[in-house]
Amino acid sequence: MKRNLAPAVAQLNRASVASQSVSQAIPLYTNGMRVGLLGGSFNPPHVAHRAISLFAIKRLKLDRVWWLVTPGNPLKENGALRDLDQRAEAARAMADDPRIDVSCLESVIGTRYTVDTITYLRRRAAGLHFVWIMGADNLAQFHRWENWRRIASEVPIAVIDRPPQSFRALAAPAAQALARYRLPESQAARLADRRAPAWVFSHRDELNLSSSGLRNPDGSWRTKK
Repeated sequence: MKRNLAPAVAQLNRASVASQSVSQAIPLYTNGMRVGLLGGSFNPPHVAHRAISLFAIKRLKLDRVWWLVTPGNPLKENGALRDLDQRAEAARAMADDPRIDVSCLESVIGTRYTVDTITYLRRRAAGLHFVWIMGADNLAQFHRWENWRRIASEVPIAVIDRPPQSFRALAAPAAQALARYRLPESQAARLADRRAPAWVFSHRDELNLSSSGLRNPDGSWRTKK
C-alpha cells in the first residue's frame, strides 16, 4: 500500500521560512526527474506565472516546476516587497497544481543570486535534470545578472516569449553571446537532457501580465473585482 504523503507535504509547505531547514526548503523529488526552475519575487504571483509553468511542463516534458521565491531581486527596488512568507503562501494558492512546488530556498541558504542557487541545487540534488525558465524580458537584461555566463554554463535555459519583448531580448548582449548554443524550438522537449550551455526560445499565446502591473502605487497588491 502506498503511503499518502499529501498531509506531510502540506505541513512542510506551510512551515515559516525562519524555521525551515534546507531539506524542507527543497521540494520532494526522485532522482532522474526533469525540473524547471522559475525564480522571482512573486510580488504578487499571478496567472501568467502559472500559465508559463504549465506551458513549460508540456513543451519541455518536465516532471515538476519549482517556483523559487526570492528574498529580494538585486536588480529591482525592494522597498514595496511584501513579507516572504506572505508571498510564498500566495504563490502556493496561485500555483494550484501538484506539479508546481513553491520554495524559499534562497532565503534559507542566504543568497539573492541565481548563480548561487543553481550551484547549490546542482550539488545538493545532483540526480535531477534542471532547466532554468525565464521570460523574454529577463533575457533582455540577463547580461546584468551576477555571473550570468556561469549560469548559462551550469543549466540549460528555456526562454518563454513575452511580446513585445522578443526582438529586444534576442538582440540583447546575452542572447548574442549565447547564439551558437541556441537550439531549434522543435528540440525543446530534449532541452533538459542537454549539456549546458544550451537554450531554446519558445513561443506561446501570451498573457500580458506582470507583477509590477498588479501592484498599487504604494506597493500593495491590487485585489480582484
